[in-house]
Amino acid sequence: MIASGYVAHYFVFRAMSVTTHVWGILLKYCFFLIFYLAAFRIFRTYLGVFRYSSFTDLMKIAEANALAALACCLVRISPDIAYLFCYISYREIILSAVVATVVMGAFRIFIKYLYDSMRTDVTKRVFIYGTHTGGVGIAKLIKNQQPKRFSLQGFVTDDKKMKGHTLMGVDVVPNDDKLIDIMTEARATVLLVSPLKTKDLTDNQEMIDHLMDAGIQIFITKSAEEWDGKSDLQATQLKEVQIEDLLPRDEIKTDKEKIAALFKGKKVMVTGSAGSIGSEIVRQVAAFEPEQMILIDSAETPQHSIRLMMAKEFPGVKAETIVTSIVNKERMEHIFAAYKPDCVLHAAAYKHVPMMEDNPCESVTNNIEGTMNIADLAVKYGTNKFVMISTDKAVNPTNVMGCSKRICEIYVQSLDKAIKEGKIQGHTQFVTTRFGNVLGSNGSVIPLFEKQIKNGGPVTVTDPNIIRYFMLIPEACNLVLEAAVMGKGGEIYVFDMGKPVKIADLAKRMIKLSGAKDVEIKYTGLRDGEKLYEELLSNQEETLPTFNEKVRIAKVREYDFQEVKSELQELIKISLNFDKMETVAMMKKIVPEFKSNNSIYEKLDKG
Repeated sequence: MIASGYVAHYFVFRAMSVTTHVWGILLKYCFFLIFYLAAFRIFRTYLGVFRYSSFTDLMKIAEANALAALACCLVRISPDIAYLFCYISYREIILSAVVATVVMGAFRIFIKYLYDSMRTDVTKRVFIYGTHTGGVGIAKLIKNQQPKRFSLQGFVTDDKKMKGHTLMGVDVVPNDDKLIDIMTEARATVLLVSPLKTKDLTDNQEMIDHLMDAGIQIFITKSAEEWDGKSDLQATQLKEVQIEDLLPRDEIKTDKEKIAALFKGKKVMVTGSAGSIGSEIVRQVAAFEPEQMILIDSAETPQHSIRLMMAKEFPGVKAETIVTSIVNKERMEHIFAAYKPDCVLHAAAYKHVPMMEDNPCESVTNNIEGTMNIADLAVKYGTNKFVMISTDKAVNPTNVMGCSKRICEIYVQSLDKAIKEGKIQGHTQFVTTRFGNVLGSNGSVIPLFEKQIKNGGPVTVTDPNIIRYFMLIPEACNLVLEAAVMGKGGEIYVFDMGKPVKIADLAKRMIKLSGAKDVEIKYTGLRDGEKLYEELLSNQEETLPTFNEKVRIAKVREYDFQEVKSELQELIKISLNFDKMETVAMMKKIVPEFKSNNSIYEKLDKG
């Protein structure tokens, strides 16, 4: 501050005056220093860490100096102490404040620049994929981010017109076969993907493979939906890409207003509420403000987690978390009688193929008898809509689990038909949804592969040619609710799962993403009941479109309810003898297209 005073005095009175009045100038500015210290105290400018200085910090310095200068000018007016200012003018006071502001701000900027320069060894050199609003937003974010994580080296564009241009002081390079070489030459190890370019990246699997082969990390925003295209991106939105982000998927759109109209103010029961699918259905339905949710699951600890989640995230929704099994018909009747749900979302089921191959009798009891119990109770207690979660493994089933779900489909469809024909009294609409594997669900391949990679391998894949359809859990549940809205009863809705994924390729990508070295992929052979290719429709089935391009209706054979019920009662009776072969034989009688694969039950198909 005192040095700024000498500079200001020099410009106002020239050099001769400065040399003549050295001690007088010093006395004056020592007096002025009181006002500046008070202003700095008011604006707390001393609390800012120099190496993290921002525009806000510079503004505080300017405001503090302006306040101090104003105070000095006011004191200058006073006739009692004006004699102290015989060598000063208002112009000198203002000029000294300006000089002090410039010097103090420049010093902070210099310290910040020096600190950032010294930290180049810990920052990652990056290119940004996308040159429009999203790309520029990320560039601004990383430039202002503290501590500094990334050093911008260039932009990547698909727009040929942008080739050769510069943006924010760095080059714009084309997305072509030379991209990896350019990034390698610039020593860039990260590609940051604009929210607007995420789909372009996932559609370009060749680009993803080249980046991973070159050891280049990919960062994306958590979700394109989290950014409105206008506001500044946040640091928390940037995350290193996961395998789920790299699978080619089209955007799924649903009619939120119609879904909200179905659930708002209603009593909704969710079975299997603590499972991967069930818990996400609970979250999505709770967001639509139902009057009450009745949550059923037999797993105590996961159900307790759902109870805590509801209390924390949806305190306004009345939720009953009940630990019981859908097989316990007496208990389920008591629950239906007490709550009379308007809608039932049935996600409870045993789902693991190898486990059900070894336990077909339990598959019949839980999946089939349990579904019959709650379907019958839904009709008895006036439920309006019943949505059953099925699987692609129900199509031309090759395993017990898939067949059990196909039998569940047959039962609820025939029950719906009987209601419409007046053979059964009731008004419940039964809707079935059928989709493939969901990413991240309990027991799915991705958590298994992650664990195997972490342990150094090997990563076990059953067959090099096995492929599966995948969908994210929230996407699948979103389409379940959409189907619930559009269903009038009796339909089996089939979801467009996108492109099938080769499991071996999935494993290879996960190994590359992890950065692990020398992790082996071991092929173990198909498991009991497993097949190479899952189908969403059997060869005899056709589909009809709906207003949502991601959802189609399967045209399947219709069954007589009484015949179906009679056969299922016989199946349940047989299963109580715990004779695997006899139980599976009866399942094959009910579903003739059930042909076992890689299983002890193949002998039943030869007879």
